[in-house]
Amino acid sequence: MITTAEEMAGATPDARSRPGTLPSPVAADAPRRPAISPSRANDFLQCPLLFRFRTVDRLPEPPSSAAARGTLVHSVLERLYDAPLGERTPQAALDLLPGEWERLVETEPRYAQLFTSGGDAAGTSVEDWLGTAGKLLGTYFTLEDPNRLEPQARELRMESQLEGGPLLRGIIDRIDVAPNGMVRVVDYKSGRSPRPGFEASALFQMRFYGLVVWRERGVLPAMLQLVYLGDGQVLRAQPTERELEVTETKVRGIWDAITTSARRGEFAPRRSKLCGWCAHQAVCPEFGGTPPVVTPEQLRERLGVDV
Repeated sequence: MITTAEEMAGATPDARSRPGTLPSPVAADAPRRPAISPSRANDFLQCPLLFRFRTVDRLPEPPSSAAARGTLVHSVLERLYDAPLGERTPQAALDLLPGEWERLVETEPRYAQLFTSGGDAAGTSVEDWLGTAGKLLGTYFTLEDPNRLEPQARELRMESQLEGGPLLRGIIDRIDVAPNGMVRVVDYKSGRSPRPGFEASALFQMRFYGLVVWRERGVLPAMLQLVYLGDGQVLRAQPTERELEVTETKVRGIWDAITTSARRGEFAPRRSKLCGWCAHQAVCPEFGGTPPVVTPEQLRERLGVDV
């Protein structure tokens, strides 16, 4: 039974040659069919109109320093494992930060606006902000020793088509495969862990990924693990087949509700405390706004729904 990072130590790249261990990777430039991911599923559960704005309308949202920091830390942790065993040190991770930040800004130039007037990091220097990312990386080394791990996959893009249901899509931060073939699915979070009793959304995401691994290769992951760098907590779950079946039923139900909303043209707003963080209040009826008109072509292209 796998319960800690150390018990997964010794997982080797040789696991790649064993059939039936992992879902097939998806080419980054493959045509993107309509699909559902954990984040978009959670959007719909939070507010159907928010889901529409992000998935169908694809309205732009201002860059967030928190999101940028999370993306940067993920990128550094992915690159860290390119170094040979013994050289994956806290200093090596810190040394990667400036270069990965440059790469991130090159890919998404809007992140450079975070430190200008109006950006949510205005008044903070890039160097100080990178220091906050460095603290998260330091926390990582208190939770795992990367020199005792050789991940089978990092930033793995994956898909799985449910029979008679939606296409599942997501990116798994890391997959470890132990010498005995046991699989652990790992996801990094740059924020803080959920309070007791509020773990449902986090566990849904991990079970979603576990479901894809299980359906694609018939391997039940031994461990689903969320690593919270904001407070140094680790949330672990050992999924059962029944739990993943329940997750599949939930995903199918969410997708059915999405397609029904699309056919009816009704993505109702759902007001909550989270509205204060929404970037789309100007076009939300709950705040006196008017949503843009959705065309049948948009619904067909982005949800696969004919109306």
